[in-house]
Amino acid sequence: MTSLAGLIVILAKIIIVFVVLSLLVVFIVWFERKVVAHMQSRIGPNRWGPWGLLTSLADGLKLFFKEPIVPLKADRATFLLAPAISVFAAFLAFAAIPFGTSVTLFGQHVEFQITDLNVGLLWVLAMGSLAVYGVVLAGWSSGSKYPLLGGIRSSAQMISYEIALSLSLIPVVMSAGTLSLRGIVHAQQGTVGSIGWLGPLGAVGKVIPHWFVFYHLPAFLVFLLAGVAETNRPPFDLAEADTELVGGYHTEYSGIKFAMFFLAEYLHVITISALAVLLFLGGWNGVVPPVVPWVWPLLWFVAKTFFFVFLFVWLRATLPRLRYDRLMMVGWKILIPAALAWLVLAAAAMAGSV
Repeated sequence: MTSLAGLIVILAKIIIVFVVLSLLVVFIVWFERKVVAHMQSRIGPNRWGPWGLLTSLADGLKLFFKEPIVPLKADRATFLLAPAISVFAAFLAFAAIPFGTSVTLFGQHVEFQITDLNVGLLWVLAMGSLAVYGVVLAGWSSGSKYPLLGGIRSSAQMISYEIALSLSLIPVVMSAGTLSLRGIVHAQQGTVGSIGWLGPLGAVGKVIPHWFVFYHLPAFLVFLLAGVAETNRPPFDLAEADTELVGGYHTEYSGIKFAMFFLAEYLHVITISALAVLLFLGGWNGVVPPVVPWVWPLLWFVAKTFFFVFLFVWLRATLPRLRYDRLMMVGWKILIPAALAWLVLAAAAMAGSV
């Protein structure tokens, strides 16, 4: 009976996370349009629904019913498989993301996480690496030069920035002593005064939360820049540069298959934002009033995550697209050396405090 109840809980969590993420993408698309419009002194979506809230839903329905077109020179099987790989990997990455503490329902202990893997961080990084296959296969299978160039650009860009992103996370793992995302959040509870090698921060340890951003700030900055490039977001959206490659790797896609790439990109934005919160900003840790205590950690997590989503939108509205050679230069000549340098310094500081 217990195993059946546990199976029901897991299935319910999978369905809830899938529905919430899908609706969240719809909201973030509307949110991005509104914020960018406000920053550029425009009105933004305001026709469908109150404040234009249903605009993204209308776009999704339009894409769903559009005629699917497959180019004559395309590799049909791979062409149809590529968007499925992208969106499937994007959803799977969120399987190991914890977004709250836990609650007891009908005598069953339910954690706000689909599954707590002891290598949860590696799982998320692995799913992010799989997403590049969807992009590359889409570019190659389209039978057109512009998607092919976009796929090649994306593979080089994502592999390059994955190195910097992974290196920036090693000091956090060393400080937490675990690869479990829930364990990393637990390691950030309390104040920084208990960390011996923090120097001046130890004097104000009762004020500053024990979040890794306060003593792994360089790693945090590298993670943010590499995360923006990893999601192919402006100013690093060279894989789909409309002024050079029309639409990049998804130029030949239409209808629901294009919507799947669109969905995967925004899911990656949510995942990178959630990772930044979990690894550097204490996850769901925050002030918890005594009223309904299990809700407040969830609200803290959502609020912190949306701060980073807003940061993604802000960058899109502010910065111009980089040139491709400069994009690669930033990854290989700046971010990777910076991540390696901080890794060595953090390791030396930790070894000296033992």
